[in-house]
Amino acid sequence: MFGALLRHYRERAGLSQEGLGLRIGFSKSQVAMVERGERPPKGDFTLQADAALGADGALTAAAVKLTFSHLASWFEPFAEEELKARTRYEYETHVMPGMLQTEAYARAIFNGGYPTLDDEEIEGRIAARMARQQLLTRVPPPDISFILELSVLTRPIGGREVHREQVQHILDISRLRHVHLQVMSPQRESHAGLSGSFVLLETDARRRLAYLEVQGTNYLVREEPQLGALFGRYGILRTQALNAEESQQLIEQVLEDL
Repeated sequence: MFGALLRHYRERAGLSQEGLGLRIGFSKSQVAMVERGERPPKGDFTLQADAALGADGALTAAAVKLTFSHLASWFEPFAEEELKARTRYEYETHVMPGMLQTEAYARAIFNGGYPTLDDEEIEGRIAARMARQQLLTRVPPPDISFILELSVLTRPIGGREVHREQVQHILDISRLRHVHLQVMSPQRESHAGLSGSFVLLETDARRRLAYLEVQGTNYLVREEPQLGALFGRYGILRTQALNAEESQQLIEQVLEDL
């Protein structure tokens, strides 16, 4: 809404995004990102824009209650449901699930991403990811399940120390009574999850959702029959993976080898 208000006053003043940027000392891309809600206004952006556009304090007043999320707008409804979920299940193939990542591991992920993120965006995304992890300690506790491929545990993202801290962290999480963590046996020749990673939720209202992501393309599944197929697939994966005790032993062995 702040971005829409900024655009309204800019267009009323007959200025382009580049023209406004030149007047207030910010780049065209910064103006555009604020208007799209992708970045919060930094420094004296709001005061300068308010004066340059003759907004008579409207932008300054709007900015007082301005909040900014580093979660994508289309993902926020899922994240809100996630915080209240009765159950959350996730199958992951190549990187530690965000719900299980340490701060150092998450920083290594974002630092190595493409396109390159600026420092402020990286810190914002890390903070958002850490905030989502409060689900793990919520009262009452939800039913949480993870199924991980062995490569998730063995890839040394962030280097040896970060890797070791991360493996110890998921071992600790796996010992929580309401968390069920399984590892897919590397000896299994085939299984039901070969088409890729996914996350499943059952909300507090017993509504089911699924989230899928690949190479920057993300979408929510809300409708049958695809939703039912994903829940069924996860059920099969749980029978094909190592059980909880075997999985803990394998994680402990990975940790000893680091």
